[in-house]
Formats: sequence, structure tokens, C-alpha cells
Amino acid sequence: MAVARAKAGIEHIKPHMIGGPAAAVPPAAVLLNSNESVFGPSPLAREAARAAVSGFERYLENPDSVLAPAIAGCFGLDAARITTGQGSDDLLARLARAYLGPGTELIRSANGYLKVPNYAYANDAAVISVPDDNFKPSVEGMVAALTERTRIVYLANPENPAGTYLSGVEVRRLHAAMPENALLVIDAAYEEYADAADYEPAHKLVEEAGNVVMCRTFSKIFGLAGARVGWLYGPDDVIDTVRRISLTFPVANPSAAAAVAAMEDRAHTRFVYEANRKGRNWLTAELQGLGLSVIPSQANFILVHFPDPARSAEACDKTLRQKGIALRRFASPAYKDCVRITIGHAHEIKAARDAIAAFLEGEG
Repeated sequence: MAVARAKAGIEHIKPHMIGGPAAAVPPAAVLLNSNESVFGPSPLAREAARAAVSGFERYLENPDSVLAPAIAGCFGLDAARITTGQGSDDLLARLARAYLGPGTELIRSANGYLKVPNYAYANDAAVISVPDDNFKPSVEGMVAALTERTRIVYLANPENPAGTYLSGVEVRRLHAAMPENALLVIDAAYEEYADAADYEPAHKLVEEAGNVVMCRTFSKIFGLAGARVGWLYGPDDVIDTVRRISLTFPVANPSAAAAVAAMEDRAHTRFVYEANRKGRNWLTAELQGLGLSVIPSQANFILVHFPDPARSAEACDKTLRQKGIALRRFASPAYKDCVRITIGHAHEIKAARDAIAAFLEGEG
């Protein structure tokens, strides 16, 4: 007997990242492909995770009771309006499950976070992908796309994979045009890296509006990608809804302990911020000096465009993987001529820069 057919929208889900060629390629020694923090977590976080392993046999019954007060204290927020999950992707998926369905729409920037459409498709909702302005989300375009079917407007700020951002004024202009029954979801996974003078922390708008939520993560500047801890800040009713459809035990004991300790080590977070800013500026300037186009970034990575078909992004990626350096390419046609490079240690990004220079000069 055949199993009942899955939701039709699931058939639209496709891989959004391009893996490196598998055969005859040495294992990558320099991993600049997944936007992890190469600087790792605080030593305090490592110690806390190790200590928590002694209670591995127990579930963490209510991670919000442990994490929400610590997050609120670190960022100056209301703990009652915070919930947690297995990374921010878990929370984005829950928001989609709660607010999207047949006959509804999710609006997003066409070349923004490429996994987000999958959450809509999984709930049989339509995805409205709005053309951007050189990889920067278009406020005018997103406003024009609003309809009575709009239920979620998704904005990553800063964006991924391009690292672009909208100013506080631009985000507020988008929100002001939205109907009250549509939810503005601001994915601020890279907010800790932003240094633009006109960037506004997402929680400020959350606290002023009844239809705005902010997703954050411990996977980036806190260096806990493998721990899978994310958090959501929003109106009471949205937080209650997202909690109701959580997994029974969404966060592991060692992960929660590591996250709490990571927030206590402000010196480590500041070190990562400064090292990333310095490395991002250096690598951007170096690659521009090689004749490549680099999208100005507010995150821990840069998007690099290769204009010469004879020295293509695809060929560069293959050449560098042969040297043990992993970069990231994407399946979307808009990124065909681009690679994304995570900001690594100084010696790692120098190795990437030198390998790219050799490639452009004819090697490989």
C-alpha cells in the first residue's frame, strides 16, 4: 500500500549550497566555507560544557528558564519575551509552521538567505522573491510585493550570503508599510559583527511594535555552531505560539551551559569582533587589489565576484580545494560567478588570498 503523498510544496525544496568536488580532492585544511567562528568559543564555554556532561543522562526540562534570563541580562532585554531552540533555523521553521499555510505568502529578498524559501514550501505557502539592489534587499520592492496574503516578511540583517544590510531607517520604512496581520521576521544572526553607524539593533523595533520578531544565534560570534543554540525575541503572543510547537527538549544541557558561559566572557567576544573586523577589511582590500569585486560586508564573511569567465568562480573554487582551502559556492544562478569566504585566522585568509592571486595569474 502506498504512503499518502507528502505536501506538494516540499517538491520545490532544492539544495541551496554547492558542495566541493569529492573525488581526488584532498581534505580541506583551511575551512572558510561555513561562516563558523574560527576563533572558537570562550574557554569558559568549553569548561562549562565539559562540566555539564556529567548530567548527560538528564533532559534539560525547560531551557528557557536557564537561557532566557542570561540572554536578557547580556543584551538588556525582557526575559519573558525570549524563547530558545536548536539554532535560529529551528525557530525560523517554527515561525513558518505557525503562520504560513496554503493561500499565504512569505516575502523575502531574492538573493537573501537561500534556505528560507524551504520553510514556506514545507507549509504549502507561496514564496515571493523580490529583486534586490546589488544583493542589498530592496525596501521599495518588498513594499510593492505586499498583499492581503502576506503573512511573513523575512529580512536577514545583515544578509547572508552577501553581507549587505539595511539601515534602521530603511527597516522601519519597510515595517511601516506592512499590514498588522503580517509578521516582520528579522534574522540578526550576524548582528554582533555589524559596525555601520546607521545599523540599528533589531530588538529596538521589536520592543516598539506588535508584529516584529528577531532571531539570534550562538553559532556565530560566540563560536558555538556545533552546540546548536538559537533564540527568538518578540511579542508575548508570538513567543507563546513558538514555544507551543517546540520539540519537547530542544536544547541539550552542555549546549545551554556553554551558551550561558559564553555570554559572560565579554573580553573573548570583543576579541572575535575586532579580529573579524580587521581580517574582513584586509581581505576585502587585498582582493579588490587583485581586480575582483567584493560586496561590502557587515558580517564574518565576504562575497567575491569573478568577472572573467576564463578565470571563473567555479574554477577558483576547484583550484583552491586542490590546495586544501574550502570556500563556498551557491546553487542560485545569481551567485554563479561568486564565492563566499569566511573570515578566518590571519594566516588562513592570507593563504586564501595568495592562492586566489596565483589562480588569477594562470595557475590551475
